[in-house]
Amino acid sequence: MRVLWEAADRVFQAMFRWLRRAAPGVLGLAALLGLFAFFWWQEANRAERGSDADLAGSGAVEIYFTRPGSEADQDLMHHKFVIVDGLEVWTGSMNFTLHGGFRNNNNLLRIQSRAAAESFTCEFEEMFLEGRFGALSRRDTPKPQFRIEDLSGEILFSPDDGVQDRILALIESAQEEIVFMAYAFTSDPLAEAMIRKAGEGVRVRGLLERDQAQASGGEYERFRVAGVDVRLDRNPYNMHHKVVIMDGRVVITGSYNFTRSAEERNDENVVILHDPWSAAAYLQEFERLFQEAGN
Repeated sequence: MRVLWEAADRVFQAMFRWLRRAAPGVLGLAALLGLFAFFWWQEANRAERGSDADLAGSGAVEIYFTRPGSEADQDLMHHKFVIVDGLEVWTGSMNFTLHGGFRNNNNLLRIQSRAAAESFTCEFEEMFLEGRFGALSRRDTPKPQFRIEDLSGEILFSPDDGVQDRILALIESAQEEIVFMAYAFTSDPLAEAMIRKAGEGVRVRGLLERDQAQASGGEYERFRVAGVDVRLDRNPYNMHHKVVIMDGRVVITGSYNFTRSAEERNDENVVILHDPWSAAAYLQEFERLFQEAGN
């Protein structure tokens, strides 16, 4: 709300789930401030209750991790992003609900970059103005790379930008360690690539959402049989991250679950950060949840 209050011109939001009773207040505030506020959401949730979020230090991007106090088989507008004044983007795994902010484990990026905002605005307008979703999406991301000081980043949207191929290339490039946190992981190509890297001597560890691990097509047992150290989370609600960290230098995050639906059918976004500071923040979150999960 503080960011919206400080916005000078316009706010665009694409959100899979959003707290229903927050809508009048946010729209009313936007009108009071004279902002152009456009919102698209797939599903508005009922109110839930919760507590706090943590900010991981400071750097070229701000990274927030929420701490707690199966989606249906259909094509989804699964984004979770907000664009403010064409200058910054908020995105990650967090739906704007009380569960999303206060009960589930999530991450939220604040990217203060005109280039990133331009790319997300293009994606928003493709949906909001042109009605293009899923298979109708065009591969037209205007600025798929951005830079903030020493941080370089990439932006991809599915199903049009070849997200899985880019993730596979990054996994293949890993030399020392791959760790991941996944709400849903049913992608055979990604699992096979990680298992192959483990066989080459790369340390691979993972954390999966307990309620999703036994879902049809889930990769949990395949990882375990292959000897990969994969654990199930202990959050009584949801471990909702969608993150891969490689060699302490590269982070993959966003709305994209590691599933065929995310790759081929849903509207999703992925942000790739090439930045040791960001990787350290995400590794800290991984280690905390990994240790909580036990063996």
